[in-house]
Amino acid sequence: MTALTLSTAGVSGLRADALVVGVAKGSSSASGDLVLVPGAEEVDAAFDGKLVDVLDTLGASGAEGEVTKLPAPSGFKAPLVLAVGLGTAPEEDGRFGHEALRRAAGTAARALAGAEKAVFLLPLADPADAGAVGEGALLGAYSFDAYKGAGGKDGSGRNGKKPLGEAVLLGGNPRDKEFKAAVERATAVAEELNRARDLVNTPSNDLNPAAFAALVQEAGKEHGLKVQVLDENELAKGGYGGILGVGSGSASAPRLVKVAYTSPKATKHLALVGKGITYDSGGISLKPAGHNETMKCDMGGAAAVFATVVAAARLGLEVNVTGWLALAENMPSGSAVRPGDVLRMFSGKTVEVLNTDAEGRLVMADALWAASQEKPDALVDVATLTGAMVLALGNRTFAVMANDDAFRAKVHEAAQEAGEDSWPMPMPEHLRKGMDSSVADIANMGERMGGGLVAGLFLREFVGEGITWAHLDIAGPAFNEQGPFGYTPKGGTGSGVRTLVRLAERAAAGDLV
Repeated sequence: MTALTLSTAGVSGLRADALVVGVAKGSSSASGDLVLVPGAEEVDAAFDGKLVDVLDTLGASGAEGEVTKLPAPSGFKAPLVLAVGLGTAPEEDGRFGHEALRRAAGTAARALAGAEKAVFLLPLADPADAGAVGEGALLGAYSFDAYKGAGGKDGSGRNGKKPLGEAVLLGGNPRDKEFKAAVERATAVAEELNRARDLVNTPSNDLNPAAFAALVQEAGKEHGLKVQVLDENELAKGGYGGILGVGSGSASAPRLVKVAYTSPKATKHLALVGKGITYDSGGISLKPAGHNETMKCDMGGAAAVFATVVAAARLGLEVNVTGWLALAENMPSGSAVRPGDVLRMFSGKTVEVLNTDAEGRLVMADALWAASQEKPDALVDVATLTGAMVLALGNRTFAVMANDDAFRAKVHEAAQEAGEDSWPMPMPEHLRKGMDSSVADIANMGERMGGGLVAGLFLREFVGEGITWAHLDIAGPAFNEQGPFGYTPKGGTGSGVRTLVRLAERAAAGDLV
């Protein structure tokens, strides 16, 4: 993991591989001139105030994600200046938002793979800015290398280059308690988000339900978490028909994992439920060719929940956070659940399975009901649930649904504060009728149009009475099949972690429900 440090030393005397400065497009509508972002003043002075002119000559425009490299001026111990674009400069107070800083730092960190140390001269007006830049640098430096070369043991990263070794945030006083706390938070959140990325990127032959559960138990010992794992026998004894049904076709038996962080000062309890389909073939309703290759990512919700509980413990948040991971592998075989079968769920309700590829809602239903029994103050589930939501919102935005409009708004606000793109979605009551079944209490499929909303309505049926609940459908942003951008790598993204951590922080502050 990339180290994150603060410094107030002079720029010219710092030994590093590169100095990172920010550039932007001028905010004036009459001019698109390149401008320097605050933080680069000492470097600009060494260029006799002409750093912008040099960058302009090299073709820099200040566009978001653009990287321009040039030799550092004489007298500097760092040999390279890397200018990263932040987009259009803000017109009002001149301050860039935290997400712009986060993305710029992430872009720079990716570009500096192979470097031992880089100094970031992006604006740090306050500790929150430092947290954003630090988080972006740590997330951007991420590289999944466990299966490369000698099993990643040599530390080699993308194209044989190690991830950036150290990111120094210049302008933040390491003795200032607030700046220090911001860096510590950024480190904890980024490391746990990267844990979620690692899990999503791990191939299914190495991450089945039992293996996932073992990793949670290991982390539980390290961070003082209480972990309970229900295996297939205990699930059968408890009547968890949804999880058992989905996992019945696989040689790898399902698990339900409860991982809990308890604070002695907590007055609120936040419960989180994560979908953990370690591989989704579609079951008997087999996915067509071209739709199976990335289905190791179908446990992204469980990975996000797991990472959030560990992050809450590392941050010492004054709130109780319980994660429920519904883990199963959805495979076709002679023992697999069939279209037309009826499952009796943990809640006692019966579900007619019309499509075995709508399996996520079945495992989530059991976990939601289990979480509801503890009467949490709020319940949030996270799942790579529906392709329909990807069609609706694209690959970078997740949906937020809830049984309470005010709570849905707070979840959306938390996502915005965390820098994750989300969008509030409705739960139209007329779509519920499409899930009526002639042989069971409910079917696992309804109308095709609005399928993402139908899935949310199905999950609502398994939330305990009087419990405030929200559902995040992260099917789009959980796995990036395109090229990397900002601090987001190709592959697992860790979608949902920052939003859930922010929700836990708001719950600790008494500002959630």
